[in-house]
Amino acid sequence: MNAPDPAAPGLLLHLAGPLQSWGTRSHYNERDTATHPTRSGIIGLLAACLGRTRGEPVDDLARLSLTTRADRPGTVLRDLHTVGGGMPPKLTVTTAEGKKRPPAQGTLLTHRSYLADAAFTACLTGDQHLLHACQEAVRQPHWPPYLGRRSCPPEGPLLIGLWTHPLHHLVHLPLSRRPSNKPLRIDFHSDTPLDQLPTPHAAGEHNHTDALDGTTASSEINDDPHNRTPQGRTFRTRDLYQRTLTLPGTCAGLGAAYLDALTTYTEETVSSKGAAQ
Repeated sequence: MNAPDPAAPGLLLHLAGPLQSWGTRSHYNERDTATHPTRSGIIGLLAACLGRTRGEPVDDLARLSLTTRADRPGTVLRDLHTVGGGMPPKLTVTTAEGKKRPPAQGTLLTHRSYLADAAFTACLTGDQHLLHACQEAVRQPHWPPYLGRRSCPPEGPLLIGLWTHPLHHLVHLPLSRRPSNKPLRIDFHSDTPLDQLPTPHAAGEHNHTDALDGTTASSEINDDPHNRTPQGRTFRTRDLYQRTLTLPGTCAGLGAAYLDALTTYTEETVSSKGAAQ
């Protein structure tokens, strides 16, 4: 995937909620979560807002580039779910052979992992007509968006806006976390090299000494959607780039305090013509 034009407008989203879950290896009764939003999860969110069914192609959405900032990394929560318990035999889970399980085996146990109290800022860049359509769809979604799983609705303003120089704003937007007197080390993840990520002057040379400077892939992740149909869902492996920046004290707090800071930043951005038309 080509590196985005730093000056081209990009769509900025605020991804926060009590729970999020961005699976990468989920299967059967074990459902995992990545520590940051995945491409497949964000593409699914946009597809829901646009009103696309699982059988419809998302090739255009898959060509968008995604970069995320971890405002609050959250805590991994592992939950135990039961399926089929307390139901009459004819309503219990069907086996692969099409039969019903005996009463003693009618309840299935599943483990599902979530990120609790996490918050991320996401930046999508690419085709401008598509980004404009996505902006309007997020503003007025066809189906409710969710953070990786349908049981994880977003809180607060999901849409920040379609702004020019989006990577600049991805670094400088207020952080959705409790205020701190110390500079914070914040992780960024992307599907393209992060050497174009602007470094705040307040961070000094320390940022350039980090082992993960974003110029080479740090790992691979299996989250690029290839087939979204329920019967044949498959994903492609792609490179994952990571960079850690030491940001100055831009923590805006939580709840109303963050919304006030985001509103102030947005008004200043719009007044300086930073928002795309």
